[in-house]
Amino acid sequence: MNPGKVDRQPAYILHARPYRETSLLLEILTPDHGRLGLVARGARRPRAELRGLLLPFQPLTLSWFGKNEVRTLHAADWQGGVRQLAGLPLICGFYLNELLMHLLVREDPHRDIWRCYDRTVRGLAAGEPPGALLRRFELALVGHLGYAPTLDEDEDGAAVDAARWYVCQPGQRPAPDRGFEPDNHQAIVSGATLLAMAADDFSAEQTRRESRGLLRLMLEALLEPDVRLASRELLQSLAPQVEQEPE
Repeated sequence: MNPGKVDRQPAYILHARPYRETSLLLEILTPDHGRLGLVARGARRPRAELRGLLLPFQPLTLSWFGKNEVRTLHAADWQGGVRQLAGLPLICGFYLNELLMHLLVREDPHRDIWRCYDRTVRGLAAGEPPGALLRRFELALVGHLGYAPTLDEDEDGAAVDAARWYVCQPGQRPAPDRGFEPDNHQAIVSGATLLAMAADDFSAEQTRRESRGLLRLMLEALLEPDVRLASRELLQSLAPQVEQEPE
């Protein structure tokens, strides 16, 4: 019996890179084991059974063994039902993966994050509006990591007013806007957007636009100072397309 053996765990591949001559080093996301490192021995050989299976944004079940920091992949099965991402949805998918690679520590399970990632990937593959999917994922990720502030009450405990504007910054409740110029760590957000975010409603274009800036501040507060997400920079250059509703 192999030590540390795990059979048929649902998984997504977050990152893969060549290892030695014929193998791959994988970073995966699972519901029960969190983010995990695996080595797929021989997966780069031309006739390897795993070669066409170990793809990002595809639901898999993986089996592995070992007790070291990087386990050894034993078997992989494709679960199907999700189209391969391409174009803008593919860039959005890489953005999700970059966030998880930087914000999740290994072997720290987050079932809620797993479920949110799975929903988001399937939504991207199904052609759902990417702006709403990304904002919902970002807010859920910050919340599940324990850093999302209360959005429907201000700093004094009063209910947020949809008709007012608020100064928002990471880790603090919204403060009513009193006309001061915000600094680089603050965002001016309408009460209507804060209430929509609290209700998980990103259907309005204004909500998606305003929440994008606020959520970026929240995520930057969690990321290491020198981290630059290549996929985010590309998405920023495509911002109008990200927010555009599909025809």
